[in-house]
Amino acid sequence: MTAQAIATYLSDAAESLPFCPGCGHSPLLAAVDAALVRLQLPPEKVVLVTDIGCIGLSDQYFITNAFHGLHGRSLTYASGIKLTRPELSVIVLLGDGGCGIGGTHLLNAARRNIDLTLIVANNFNYGMTGGQHSVTTPLERVTATTPAGNPEAPIDLCGAAIAAGGSWVYRGSVFDKDLPERIATAIRHPGFAMLDVWELCTAYFVPRNQFKKKDVYDQIARCGFSTGLLADKPRPEYGARYRELAAANASSHQETKKIDVVYRHNLDRQTGIVISGSAGEKIQSSATIFAKAAISTGLRATQKDDFPVTVMTGHSTAEIILSPREIDYTGIEVPNYVVVLSVDGLKRVREQIRRLPATSMVLADDAIELPETKAVVLRLPLLKTAGKIDRRSAVPLALSALLQKVALFDPQAYETATSAFQKPAVAALNLRALEAGSALVAQSNGVAL
Repeated sequence: MTAQAIATYLSDAAESLPFCPGCGHSPLLAAVDAALVRLQLPPEKVVLVTDIGCIGLSDQYFITNAFHGLHGRSLTYASGIKLTRPELSVIVLLGDGGCGIGGTHLLNAARRNIDLTLIVANNFNYGMTGGQHSVTTPLERVTATTPAGNPEAPIDLCGAAIAAGGSWVYRGSVFDKDLPERIATAIRHPGFAMLDVWELCTAYFVPRNQFKKKDVYDQIARCGFSTGLLADKPRPEYGARYRELAAANASSHQETKKIDVVYRHNLDRQTGIVISGSAGEKIQSSATIFAKAAISTGLRATQKDDFPVTVMTGHSTAEIILSPREIDYTGIEVPNYVVVLSVDGLKRVREQIRRLPATSMVLADDAIELPETKAVVLRLPLLKTAGKIDRRSAVPLALSALLQKVALFDPQAYETATSAFQKPAVAALNLRALEAGSALVAQSNGVAL
């Protein structure tokens, strides 16, 4: 049995559209409806996306899906919908005001060639808020905010979309008899398609400028803009290409290794560790291995990193929280342990060290001059010892020394994590560093100064 053809995509409520008498939005919606009737798309497979503005009232009058959001952001919502549900036909109804507010979204949707149909209801002003000038208001035209005439040149929306890479671009007016077919063609186009549809705002723009139907195409010519189909250059659609690349690279992605609890820890309360050194010392990556080792003992762990915007210069700091219970807050107000490996790192934590209580400990390279502090201070030749192995092994060496000194958890967990989560060559160097760190504490008899 053949399904009955859909005669209209407008709902019963469309008999009382909310637009002003003579507003161009009404015939534009009629053209959208006629285009959908031509295509006979299942209503549940169509999404109309709008934002703030008079044209933003439109989606509720169709029997399709709809999404209504913030002013200027409709293209972002539409992009997300299309990328998530590529089988849907996504149509964006956007005013010239929305184009101005969300101009970067227009450029990027065109650049990426996302399979969207953008219909711009271009009536040269912000009609919903009183007729202020927009980015498409022609020169010398009068609006609520340009009573002496608009001094700003209008944006060529089509030219901007084409320059950004829009693969199908059309300019016309709401009075074009073939507008429904143009819209249907745009919906069928497998990529970004845009129609810049010029129309009348009878509430504000028309009376202020004695602007009539016959003036629309005259105004297009005065702006130096072209009409008709301005671009038809099919190219790979972003979503389809993205999925192809993702599928091709899926096999190269490594699965996250599960961390089993096989070792023991000695903590009965939340413990904060701050590791501070210089960029290039592998502070963050080394801290991550240490945290994973702690997890394998049944502890919860969080890590928060801090570093400047520069690369390979300045400080590098990692904050690790270990706890036998759930961690509700990832900040460390008073560290239990502070590891200092360089002058850069000291600059970052100097004031923190000054405020440490006697219950905290500072583990520092013996060449670094620390500020006065109530905390216990343990000095060891961390960098000198690491230099005999690899200059980037200072952090695992220092953390191994810390484990040997205070026995937070089984040191074997650290060795296992080092082997499991690093490349063999790197792991071999760091395992030597772990052994050297433990030896340093044993040789010093664990003396804290």
